[in-house]
Amino acid sequence: MSNVSKRKICVVTGTRAEYGLLLPLLQALKVDTAFELQLIATAAHLSPEFGLTYRIIEEDGFAVDAKVEMLLSSDTPVGIAKSIGLGTIGFADAFDRLRPDLLVLLGDRFEMLAAAQAALVARLPIAHIGGGDTTEGAFDEAIRHSITKMSHLHFVTNQESADRVLQLGEETARVFVVGNIGIDLIKWIKLLPRDEVEQRIGFKLHQKNILLTFHPVTLQDDYGLKDFESLLAALDRLGDNYGLIFTRPNADTYGRAIVKRLDRFVATHENASVHTSLGSQMYLSTMASVDAVVGNSSSGLYEAPTFQKPTVDIGERQSGRLRANSVVHCKARADDIYDAIIEALSLDCSETVNPYGDGHSVPRILAVLKNTPDYNALVKKHFVLRAK
Repeated sequence: MSNVSKRKICVVTGTRAEYGLLLPLLQALKVDTAFELQLIATAAHLSPEFGLTYRIIEEDGFAVDAKVEMLLSSDTPVGIAKSIGLGTIGFADAFDRLRPDLLVLLGDRFEMLAAAQAALVARLPIAHIGGGDTTEGAFDEAIRHSITKMSHLHFVTNQESADRVLQLGEETARVFVVGNIGIDLIKWIKLLPRDEVEQRIGFKLHQKNILLTFHPVTLQDDYGLKDFESLLAALDRLGDNYGLIFTRPNADTYGRAIVKRLDRFVATHENASVHTSLGSQMYLSTMASVDAVVGNSSSGLYEAPTFQKPTVDIGERQSGRLRANSVVHCKARADDIYDAIIEALSLDCSETVNPYGDGHSVPRILAVLKNTPDYNALVKKHFVLRAK
């Protein structure tokens, strides 16, 4: 633990979506007198291609204490691997300069793997948010479990995930079921009315509207491009009466191939629009204004049920995740996607309960951070072998 009264909590963010989820926690850490917040922006936040979204962080009133450049202008497997290496080097320097008492990482992206590796050898304790979840169609699955083994406190979204973390040999006293902090964001942020959503995104909403995000499927041979083509074919079959609002994929392997095909589709469809980064407020306000969420993003499983909106989850990218009754899963074939969208739009989700929590994750996380007397003592762990 630091000798000063405030304990330095360092949070890493690399994407627009992840930053949005972290917002309530960042704000709570910023105002709490027990902590000194340190914030590191990396990867897509620093890329013009992805909107230089570190500026949004600064506009929200947060100081960016370090910028770790790591994202190469390549989305091939070689490029991603080299980006991880550059990230590890950059985080090593940043941690050495900032000297945090604890590092907070969310999720399963390769940027977080780079940060975890640097923290591990620096004997910097890690609090990991979102461990134990599953995404069997992406290599994020292995990254998430790897970060779990390098982490020292585990803030998980549900009991099933807690059980998986325990199965990985972690000590029971280090695992806390806090829920998904994305629900905290929904309750914390001011949502915009429908007319303001239209004005800000520059798109006139139709009688029926769909919010779409499709990320690369990194364990498939073609990284999900054929699946994405099937989605576009299904949307063509829906016709022009449906408003289609796309957000571009994250900086994942071969994501540019999906972006290129998406841009061609939007250019030839007046009922469609595409956005590099809507930002947290606009994204959630748009979600609240549409009739369904479609694609393979975790937001359709994590956040959409809180709005009591139906979700169509396509293919295997999110396979294994806990699902609300508002989620319709389908294979990545055009006919199946079309049928699933029609089914989703007919669902009554007024009684849907989000299985990922109640929107009080942040207070639970803060309580653990405050009640942990010595962060340094966390570094030594015991592997718990549990009977089958």
